[in-house]
Amino acid sequence: MKALAAISVAAALLGSAASAHAEGPSRLDKIKETGAITLGHPETSVPFAYLDGNQKPIGYTVEICQEIAQYVKAALKLPKLEVRYNPTTSATRIPLLANGTIDLECGNTTNNLDRHKLVSFAPTTFVAQVVLVARKDGGVDPNNLESFRGKSIAAQAGGQTFRLISQLNAKGNLGITMAPTKDTAETILMVESGRAAGSANDDGIAYGAVASSKNPDAFVIGTKGLEMAPYGIMEPKDDPAFKKVVDDAVRDLIKTGKVAAIYDKYFNSPIPPKQINLKYPMSDALKRALANPTDSGDPKAYE
Repeated sequence: MKALAAISVAAALLGSAASAHAEGPSRLDKIKETGAITLGHPETSVPFAYLDGNQKPIGYTVEICQEIAQYVKAALKLPKLEVRYNPTTSATRIPLLANGTIDLECGNTTNNLDRHKLVSFAPTTFVAQVVLVARKDGGVDPNNLESFRGKSIAAQAGGQTFRLISQLNAKGNLGITMAPTKDTAETILMVESGRAAGSANDDGIAYGAVASSKNPDAFVIGTKGLEMAPYGIMEPKDDPAFKKVVDDAVRDLIKTGKVAAIYDKYFNSPIPPKQINLKYPMSDALKRALANPTDSGDPKAYE
Protein backbone atom coordinates (compact mmCIF):
# COMPACT_ATOMS: atom_id res chain seq x y z
CA MET A 1 0.00 0.00 0.00
CA LYS A 2 2.83 2.41 0.84
CA ALA A 3 4.49 1.77 -2.51
CA LEU A 4 1.20 2.32 -4.32
CA ALA A 5 0.65 5.57 -2.43
CA ALA A 6 4.14 6.77 -3.32
CA ILE A 7 3.54 6.04 -7.00
CA SER A 8 0.23 7.91 -6.87
CA VAL A 9 1.85 10.94 -5.25
CA ALA A 10 4.67 10.97 -7.82
CA ALA A 11 2.17 10.72 -10.66
CA ALA A 12 0.11 13.56 -9.25
CA LEU A 13 3.20 15.73 -8.86
CA LEU A 14 4.30 14.97 -12.39
CA GLY A 15 0.89 15.85 -13.76
CA SER A 16 0.76 19.13 -11.88
CA ALA A 17 4.32 19.98 -12.89
CA ALA A 18 3.60 19.27 -16.54
CA SER A 19 0.47 21.44 -16.62
CA ALA A 20 2.14 24.31 -14.77
CA HIS A 21 5.28 23.99 -16.88
CA ALA A 22 3.35 25.17 -19.92
CA GLU A 23 3.24 28.64 -18.36
CA GLY A 24 6.94 29.26 -19.04
CA PRO A 25 10.55 28.29 -18.22
CA SER A 26 10.98 26.72 -14.80
CA ARG A 27 13.73 25.87 -12.33
CA LEU A 28 12.63 22.31 -13.07
CA ASP A 29 14.35 22.61 -16.48
CA LYS A 30 17.73 23.29 -14.88
CA ILE A 31 17.30 20.52 -12.33
CA LYS A 32 16.37 18.00 -15.03
CA GLU A 33 19.25 19.09 -17.27
CA THR A 34 21.90 18.98 -14.54
CA GLY A 35 20.48 16.10 -12.52
CA ALA A 36 21.07 18.15 -9.39
CA ILE A 37 19.19 20.38 -6.97
CA THR A 38 21.00 22.89 -4.75
CA LEU A 39 19.75 23.57 -1.24
CA GLY A 40 20.81 26.82 0.42
CA HIS A 41 21.22 26.70 4.20
CA PRO A 42 22.63 28.69 7.13
CA GLU A 43 25.39 26.94 9.06
CA THR A 44 24.64 27.92 12.68
CA SER A 45 20.84 28.05 12.94
CA VAL A 46 20.34 25.19 15.41
CA PRO A 47 18.06 23.22 15.11
CA PHE A 48 16.80 24.40 11.69
CA ALA A 49 19.98 24.30 9.61
CA TYR A 50 23.50 23.81 10.91
CA LEU A 51 26.59 21.62 10.57
CA ASP A 52 27.08 18.30 12.34
CA GLY A 53 30.37 16.94 13.66
CA ASN A 54 31.42 16.04 10.12
CA GLN A 55 30.58 19.52 8.81
CA LYS A 56 27.54 18.18 6.95
CA PRO A 57 24.35 20.29 6.83
CA ILE A 58 21.54 18.90 8.99
CA GLY A 59 18.50 20.27 10.78
CA TYR A 60 14.72 20.44 10.80
CA THR A 61 14.33 22.53 7.65
CA VAL A 62 17.27 20.90 5.86
CA GLU A 63 15.70 17.47 6.35
CA ILE A 64 12.34 18.68 5.05
CA CYS A 65 14.15 20.01 1.97
CA GLN A 66 15.91 16.68 1.51
CA GLU A 67 12.49 15.00 1.47
CA ILE A 68 11.24 17.58 -1.07
CA ALA A 69 14.20 16.73 -3.31
CA GLN A 70 12.93 13.16 -3.52
CA TYR A 71 9.51 14.42 -4.65
CA VAL A 72 11.20 16.54 -7.34
CA LYS A 73 13.16 13.48 -8.47
CA ALA A 74 9.92 11.48 -8.78
CA ALA A 75 8.08 14.31 -10.54
CA LEU A 76 10.83 14.61 -13.16
CA LYS A 77 11.25 10.82 -13.48
CA LEU A 78 14.98 11.12 -12.87
CA PRO A 79 16.92 7.89 -12.20
CA LYS A 80 18.94 9.80 -9.63
CA LEU A 81 19.13 13.34 -8.30
CA GLU A 82 22.25 14.81 -6.74
CA VAL A 83 21.51 17.02 -3.74
CA ARG A 84 24.05 19.82 -3.45
CA TYR A 85 24.44 22.30 -0.61
CA ASN A 86 25.39 25.97 -0.55
CA PRO A 87 25.83 28.04 2.64
CA THR A 88 23.72 31.18 2.99
CA THR A 89 23.38 34.10 5.39
CA SER A 90 20.49 36.46 5.99
CA ALA A 91 22.17 38.90 3.59
CA THR A 92 22.90 36.42 0.78
CA ARG A 93 19.93 34.01 0.79
CA ILE A 94 17.57 36.04 -1.43
CA PRO A 95 20.22 37.08 -4.01
CA LEU A 96 21.50 33.49 -4.27
CA LEU A 97 17.97 32.22 -4.85
CA ALA A 98 17.23 34.93 -7.40
CA ASN A 99 20.40 34.35 -9.46
CA GLY A 100 19.94 30.57 -9.56
CA THR A 101 22.84 29.59 -7.32
CA ILE A 102 20.40 27.80 -5.01
CA ASP A 103 17.01 26.28 -5.84
CA LEU A 104 15.51 26.33 -2.33
CA GLU A 105 16.53 28.11 0.84
CA CYS A 106 16.25 25.75 3.79
CA GLY A 107 16.74 27.65 7.01
CA ASN A 108 14.74 29.86 9.31
CA THR A 109 13.52 32.61 7.00
CA THR A 110 10.46 34.56 8.10
CA ASN A 111 7.66 34.56 5.55
CA ASN A 112 6.48 38.16 5.43
CA LEU A 113 4.59 40.23 2.90
CA ASP A 114 7.57 42.38 1.92
CA ARG A 115 9.59 39.33 0.90
CA HIS A 116 6.75 38.15 -1.33
CA LYS A 117 7.83 40.92 -3.70
CA LEU A 118 11.13 39.10 -4.23
CA VAL A 119 10.55 35.39 -3.55
CA SER A 120 7.86 32.79 -2.99
CA PHE A 121 7.40 30.54 0.04
CA ALA A 122 6.35 26.94 0.54
CA PRO A 123 3.60 26.26 3.13
CA THR A 124 4.72 27.27 6.61
CA THR A 125 6.60 24.64 8.59
CA PHE A 126 7.40 26.62 11.76
CA VAL A 127 5.84 29.52 13.63
CA ALA A 128 8.19 31.49 15.87
CA GLN A 129 7.94 34.41 18.24
CA VAL A 130 10.64 37.08 18.29
CA VAL A 131 12.17 37.24 21.78
CA LEU A 132 15.09 38.93 23.51
CA VAL A 133 18.02 37.07 25.05
CA ALA A 134 20.36 38.46 27.72
CA ARG A 135 22.90 37.41 30.30
CA LYS A 136 21.44 36.75 33.73
CA ASP A 137 23.96 39.18 35.20
CA GLY A 138 23.44 41.77 32.47
CA GLY A 139 21.14 44.09 34.43
CA VAL A 140 18.39 43.99 31.78
CA ASP A 141 15.03 42.26 31.50
CA PRO A 142 14.52 40.34 28.23
CA ASN A 143 10.76 40.70 28.73
CA ASN A 144 11.04 44.49 28.82
CA LEU A 145 12.60 46.26 25.83
CA GLU A 146 12.56 49.50 27.84
CA SER A 147 15.26 48.05 30.12
CA PHE A 148 17.68 48.10 27.17
CA ARG A 149 17.46 51.90 26.88
CA GLY A 150 20.87 53.30 25.89
CA LYS A 151 22.37 49.82 25.54
CA SER A 152 23.04 47.58 22.53
CA ILE A 153 21.14 44.67 21.00
CA ALA A 154 22.64 42.27 18.47
CA ALA A 155 20.62 40.86 15.59
CA GLN A 156 21.38 39.34 12.21
CA ALA A 157 21.96 41.92 9.50
CA GLY A 158 19.24 41.84 6.88
CA GLY A 159 16.94 39.77 9.06
CA GLN A 160 13.38 40.50 10.16
CA THR A 161 14.42 40.61 13.84
CA PHE A 162 16.93 43.39 13.10
CA ARG A 163 14.25 45.46 11.37
CA LEU A 164 11.70 44.81 14.11
CA ILE A 165 13.96 45.93 16.98
CA SER A 166 15.10 48.94 14.94
CA GLN A 167 11.46 49.95 14.44
CA LEU A 168 10.56 49.47 18.11
CA ASN A 169 13.70 51.37 19.12
CA ALA A 170 12.78 54.34 16.93
CA LYS A 171 9.13 54.27 18.02
CA GLY A 172 10.03 54.29 21.71
CA ASN A 173 13.00 56.65 21.31
CA LEU A 174 15.03 54.17 23.38
CA GLY A 175 18.50 55.07 22.11
CA ILE A 176 19.39 51.41 21.59
CA THR A 177 22.47 50.75 19.47
CA MET A 178 21.83 48.01 16.93
CA ALA A 179 24.76 45.60 16.46
CA PRO A 180 24.47 43.75 13.12
CA THR A 181 25.85 40.20 12.99
CA LYS A 182 26.40 37.67 10.21
CA ASP A 183 24.62 34.72 11.85
CA THR A 184 23.03 33.29 14.99
CA ALA A 185 26.31 32.09 16.50
CA GLU A 186 27.82 35.58 16.32
CA THR A 187 24.65 37.10 17.77
CA ILE A 188 24.83 34.94 20.90
CA LEU A 189 28.60 35.40 21.15
CA MET A 190 28.07 39.18 21.24
CA VAL A 191 25.89 38.73 24.33
CA GLU A 192 28.11 36.10 25.93
CA SER A 193 31.19 38.31 25.60
CA GLY A 194 29.41 41.42 26.87
CA ARG A 195 29.73 43.31 23.59
CA ALA A 196 25.92 43.54 23.47
CA ALA A 197 23.44 43.73 26.33
CA GLY A 198 21.10 41.38 24.53
CA SER A 199 20.14 39.82 21.25
CA ALA A 200 16.93 39.55 19.27
CA ASN A 201 16.16 36.07 18.00
CA ASP A 202 13.21 33.93 17.08
CA ASP A 203 12.44 31.67 20.02
CA GLY A 204 13.29 28.37 18.33
CA ILE A 205 16.65 29.78 17.27
CA ALA A 206 17.22 31.31 20.72
CA TYR A 207 16.77 28.00 22.53
CA GLY A 208 19.04 26.20 20.08
CA ALA A 209 21.75 28.87 20.22
CA VAL A 210 21.75 29.11 24.02
CA ALA A 211 21.79 25.33 24.44
CA SER A 212 24.76 25.16 22.04
CA SER A 213 26.72 27.91 23.82
CA LYS A 214 29.67 27.36 26.16
CA ASN A 215 27.63 28.26 29.23
CA PRO A 216 23.86 27.93 28.69
CA ASP A 217 23.11 28.71 32.33
CA ALA A 218 24.52 32.22 31.87
CA PHE A 219 21.59 33.26 29.68
CA VAL A 220 17.95 34.10 30.17
CA ILE A 221 15.49 33.91 27.27
CA GLY A 222 12.49 36.19 27.19
CA THR A 223 9.03 34.66 27.17
CA LYS A 224 7.21 37.76 25.91
CA GLY A 225 6.95 37.55 22.13
CA LEU A 226 7.45 40.80 20.24
CA GLU A 227 6.09 39.53 16.90
CA MET A 228 4.83 36.35 15.26
CA ALA A 229 7.27 34.95 12.69
CA PRO A 230 6.11 32.14 10.37
CA TYR A 231 8.95 30.28 8.65
CA GLY A 232 8.75 28.91 5.14
CA ILE A 233 11.18 27.32 2.71
CA MET A 234 12.00 30.02 0.16
CA GLU A 235 11.32 29.33 -3.51
CA PRO A 236 12.12 31.32 -6.67
CA LYS A 237 9.52 33.94 -7.52
CA ASP A 238 7.31 33.59 -10.62
CA ASP A 239 7.97 29.89 -11.14
CA PRO A 240 4.55 28.25 -10.78
CA ALA A 241 5.68 24.84 -12.04
CA PHE A 242 8.46 24.50 -9.47
CA LYS A 243 6.32 26.00 -6.71
CA LYS A 244 3.53 23.53 -7.43
CA VAL A 245 5.83 20.52 -7.04
CA VAL A 246 7.48 21.87 -3.88
CA ASP A 247 4.23 22.99 -2.24
CA ASP A 248 2.49 19.69 -2.99
CA ALA A 249 5.48 17.87 -1.52
CA VAL A 250 5.34 19.91 1.69
CA ARG A 251 1.59 19.37 2.03
CA ASP A 252 2.04 15.62 1.57
CA LEU A 253 4.87 15.54 4.13
CA ILE A 254 2.57 17.36 6.57
CA LYS A 255 -0.41 15.11 5.83
CA THR A 256 1.56 11.90 6.29
CA GLY A 257 3.01 13.05 9.62
CA LYS A 258 6.58 13.25 8.30
CA VAL A 259 6.99 16.90 9.24
CA ALA A 260 5.79 16.21 12.80
CA ALA A 261 8.25 13.31 13.06
CA ILE A 262 11.13 15.51 11.87
CA TYR A 263 10.03 18.15 14.40
CA ASP A 264 10.24 15.66 17.28
CA LYS A 265 13.66 14.53 16.04
CA TYR A 266 15.13 18.03 16.25
CA PHE A 267 13.14 19.72 19.03
CA ASN A 268 12.36 16.94 21.50
CA SER A 269 15.31 14.53 21.16
CA PRO A 270 19.09 14.77 21.60
CA ILE A 271 20.61 16.19 18.41
CA PRO A 272 24.19 16.08 17.10
CA PRO A 273 26.88 17.04 17.48
CA LYS A 274 26.55 17.81 21.23
CA GLN A 275 23.44 15.69 21.84
CA ILE A 276 21.54 18.63 23.31
CA ASN A 277 17.78 18.31 23.75
CA LEU A 278 15.81 21.53 23.32
CA LYS A 279 12.71 19.95 24.91
CA TYR A 280 10.61 22.37 22.91
CA PRO A 281 7.06 21.04 22.35
CA MET A 282 5.21 22.04 19.19
CA SER A 283 3.32 25.31 19.73
CA ASP A 284 -0.41 25.68 19.25
CA ALA A 285 0.31 28.17 16.42
CA LEU A 286 2.38 25.58 14.54
CA LYS A 287 -0.22 22.87 15.13
CA ARG A 288 -2.83 25.16 13.54
CA ALA A 289 -0.53 25.92 10.61
CA LEU A 290 0.09 22.23 9.95
CA ALA A 291 -3.62 21.44 10.24
CA ASN A 292 -4.38 24.07 7.58
CA PRO A 293 -1.23 24.54 5.44
CA THR A 294 -0.73 28.03 4.08
CA ASP A 295 2.04 30.12 2.51
CA SER A 296 0.55 33.36 3.81
CA GLY A 297 2.97 36.08 4.86
CA ASP A 298 0.39 37.73 7.13
CA PRO A 299 1.14 37.06 10.84
CA LYS A 300 -2.58 37.27 11.59
CA ALA A 301 -3.08 34.04 9.61
CA TYR A 302 -1.26 32.20 12.40
CA GLU A 303 -3.06 33.61 15.42
